Amino acid sequence: MESYLLQSIPEKLASLAVEGTHKPGSLTQASGAWIHAAGAFVVEKGEYPLNSHDQWVWLEVERGSIVLFWNDHQLELTEGTTCFLPGGSARASISTEERTRCLWIALEGPLSPMVVRKMGALLHMPLRQGALPSQIYLAEQIVQVIVRHTGTADATYQLQHLMYGMIASHWGQPVAMDAMLSHEIAKVVDTLRANQYKDNYSLAEMAAISRMPMETFRKRFVAEVGMPPLSYVLHCKMERAKELLRDQHCSVRQAGIAVGMQDPYHFSKQFKHIVGISPSAFMKQASVPSATIRGVLP
Repeated sequence: MESYLLQSIPEKLASLAVEGTHKPGSLTQASGAWIHAAGAFVVEKGEYPLNSHDQWVWLEVERGSIVLFWNDHQLELTEGTTCFLPGGSARASISTEERTRCLWIALEGPLSPMVVRKMGALLHMPLRQGALPSQIYLAEQIVQVIVRHTGTADATYQLQHLMYGMIASHWGQPVAMDAMLSHEIAKVVDTLRANQYKDNYSLAEMAAISRMPMETFRKRFVAEVGMPPLSYVLHCKMERAKELLRDQHCSVRQAGIAVGMQDPYHFSKQFKHIVGISPSAFMKQASVPSATIRGVLP
């Protein structure tokens, strides 16, 4: 079976692969960025070459694990981790030792590089990232909608809404697993965002902001956001740090202090655990001249 992303899918797994394309409406095209295609596939032990593609592709491992080979770059993706595959020609394949299910979403449009950067990725090479449960939930919805309305513009506004939901969730805006966060949980999330994650709120302090008992707050937060409060805060701190390192040219020490981590060693250790590479390596990769990256102006 041929696929947008994989050069071939074994016949015995073909029934588990779904995908479709989206024909954007005029208003969606005017927005500058939209979803071009999306799908899901299952692979078993082996290596699977990837097709070349023009779009940036968000790839997420839903169950299992893979190793991504991208030119001379190798990246391990485990359950719940993601990366963006840059558009263009590359020697690329995925390898797995177990039965693994992946979701993918291809973005299109002149502003799609901005979306990729807003979601914390580099434009010229894959970078491992964690995904919030709300993002994975929205991605699953996108795949379902694309498959149901493939090749049409029938769901163009719904898909745009889901895509912006993924971006908003990534940046710590109050997006819940089902719809919007409750007032109590949204108040905590908004406080963290307003503080730009520079203070280290304890579980008790966050519960006090929500005006709920600590254990009630913790359970409500997990139910609505999909992960524990302190894990969520760490995710947001690292995304803020990536922005500081890449766009504001802060030093590693400055970025760490800005997100409440005074010890550069501790900050670097946490950054590498979440992002997959050290802050200094991230800065080096992010400093690739923009003129060399497709679709991005100097």
